[in-house]
Amino acid sequence: MTDINNPAGLPPSNGQQGHKPPNTPLRSKQATQLALIYDIVMLVVIVIDLSIISLDLVLMSNFIAQVAQWLNLTQPLMFYVENIHHPLRVLGGLFTIFLISELAFRWMLAVFSKQYSRWFFFPFAHWYEVLGCFPQFRALRLLRAFFIGRKLYQLGYQILPQKWINRGKFYYDVIFEELSDRVILTATDNLRQQFADEQANQRFLNETLIKNRPQIQTMLSSVLKQELGPQLRQLAKAPATHELSVQVGVAVQQALTNTPELRRYLRMIPIAGNLIEGQLHNVSQNISENITQTLFSHLTQSHITDAIIDDVAQTIANINLENPELDLLVNNIINDGLTAFENQVKVQQWKHQEYLHL
Repeated sequence: MTDINNPAGLPPSNGQQGHKPPNTPLRSKQATQLALIYDIVMLVVIVIDLSIISLDLVLMSNFIAQVAQWLNLTQPLMFYVENIHHPLRVLGGLFTIFLISELAFRWMLAVFSKQYSRWFFFPFAHWYEVLGCFPQFRALRLLRAFFIGRKLYQLGYQILPQKWINRGKFYYDVIFEELSDRVILTATDNLRQQFADEQANQRFLNETLIKNRPQIQTMLSSVLKQELGPQLRQLAKAPATHELSVQVGVAVQQALTNTPELRRYLRMIPIAGNLIEGQLHNVSQNISENITQTLFSHLTQSHITDAIIDDVAQTIANINLENPELDLLVNNIINDGLTAFENQVKVQQWKHQEYLHL
């Protein structure tokens, strides 16, 4: 087959054994290096531009003019205003023109390389750069410098000392923690005021407890079966149950003793009446004890205790919610929960960080 790179079929010259594909990793590395150099150059340009803008704004402010009068530095300040201020403004305009040209060039490259699915997506993806070209929004150029610096930092290049970075993260955490704490405390205070209203409290009960009554019943039934069920099943063997059966036997025996009709009938039986009466007392006591023990044994079986517990859980879950004691209990629980939550929020975590010693 004829090689498209050698249509005449000539042998490779200069000792080459064939066509070699371009070194793609080498080109990718070179492109990465060029992009890195470009980012560094743009970072330097933006830093110089922002430094010039900041210096000019500070020196042209009324505060600096007042300070210059206090320190008798009016002449140097007037020299700056008359001889340096205008050239700096021109230089700032040149930086702005350069940034606009650079942004337009990158936009065209993005369109030709089809970096985005639509040509007009570029200004939306780089909105802070577009707005930063306007003099009123020149502070947004600092945002681009930040993103370039972060990109270089992610690539492993130390732009700022690590101590500065740690300190910046520390103050960032402090600011956002304090702001979030204020928002959370305000929200919890509003919740506390809302639950102080009886109608709001009743509405909370209706919207939560009534809605979750099946889950509450299931939870109560499970907890009672787990905690109370084994104790009920051990009740038949407990000493208190045996003592109760003895007391029941004594009560039945006492009841027979206090029945004069029975004693009169037994005395009608000659000779054996008194003997039958004594045996009847013993038999009644034994029967009463056995009945009590058997009754407890049957009542404490699993299927019976579980059914009783299910009925108890259903009764508790379906109680009437219009109850002042229940309202007071719910209010106390909510207030205690909000108080504990507020106390936790008020703890300033940044004061316990190790980098406080930076």
